[in-house]
This record gives sequence, structure tokens and C-alpha cells, in this order.
Amino acid sequence: MTKNDVMGGMDQTRMATGAAGGALVLMGLKKRGVLGLLLTGAGGYLAYKAVTGNDPVMAAAGLGGGSVASKPIFVEHSVVIDRPAQAVYDYWRKLENLPHIMSHLESVTALDDKRSRWVAKAPLGTHVEWEAEIVNDKPGERIGWHSLPGATVDNAGSVQFESLDGGKCRVHVALSYRPPAGPLGAAVAKLFGEEPSQQIAEDLQKFKSAFESAHPVG
Repeated sequence: MTKNDVMGGMDQTRMATGAAGGALVLMGLKKRGVLGLLLTGAGGYLAYKAVTGNDPVMAAAGLGGGSVASKPIFVEHSVVIDRPAQAVYDYWRKLENLPHIMSHLESVTALDDKRSRWVAKAPLGTHVEWEAEIVNDKPGERIGWHSLPGATVDNAGSVQFESLDGGKCRVHVALSYRPPAGPLGAAVAKLFGEEPSQQIAEDLQKFKSAFESAHPVG
């Protein structure tokens, strides 16, 4: 990971933050009363932070005006698929298949046996990308990963494939991440429908239906 890679990740974060801030300002101007003021204020805050790289809220709190690590957000969900664990694992382990499973992903490119580059959708048509590394790979049972230093979206997680009676499999996804713009960024992302906790539940249900249909028994 070079200095240019890190700077590029920072620029993407500021672009996404600025775009979200501008959208909130426009929404606030169309609203009246307290809601309009709140949306306009939140949008102005994000826009200022994107342009200057400073965080006036953190500075006022005595935490410094620069980048401050946000608290990780943890989400998880499980689904039972009527297919063997090994078959589901094999599909998931081909990382290029992941955008077919997770709707918020645009692409995943394998760089070698462990490292990969991820591109994900962000609010208002923007996107973020990062590199990740598989750190726990047990065929037919588990895949664990974490993002590499300098990632725009700092994240780590695991997918477990539990064999059940009758040739079924329980897929359990657990994910910990830090949103690009901190806690306020998570709220903005949720407002625009880009919140992983709701996405994972919906995506796993869609994956269950698609995988069972595409892989008939016998």
C-alpha cells in the first residue's frame, strides 16, 4: 500500500462525504420547520468537512479537527440454504461471485490467493474501494477476512457454513465496519438505503432463492 493509495482513499471518502452533504442541504431547503433546519445543518457540516478535511464538531469537543476513528458497527445475519455446505462455500470462495450475492458490491477482484480489491456502492451514485485479505480459510466451513491498512472502509468479518441434517447449510455472516464519514456517515448512508445491516438480511434471502434454483438436487 503506497502513500498515493492512502491519499486516493482519503479523496474518495471526502468526495462521498461532500456529495452526501450537498444532497442533505438540498433536501433541507425543500423542508420547513425543524426537520429542514436539521437536514440543512447536517448537510452543511458534511460539506464543510469534505472541503476542508476538518471536523468542527470533534474540534469543539476537544478531540481535534482532523480525522477521528469512529466506533465500529457490528451486523450479522443467518440463512438456511437447502444445499450442502461445501457447495455453498465453493461458490462463495470464488470472490468474483460476491457481487452476485451482495447488492452493495460493484466488483471484487482477486489479486492472489488471499488478497482482493473490493469496490462498493456509496450514497448518491458514488463508490468506495479497498483491499482485503483472507486470514481464516477452512474449506467447507469458514472464510474470515479483514481490510488492509489504508482502506476507505475499515472492515472485518467472517462467513460460516454450518452443515445441517438433510444436506442443508446454515450461512452466518458477521461483519464489523467503520463508515467512511463516521457515525453521521452511517446515518446518511442509511437514509439513502446503503446500510449493511438491512442489506445483508435482504441479500442473503435473495442468495438463498437464487442458489437453490441454480443448483437443483440430484
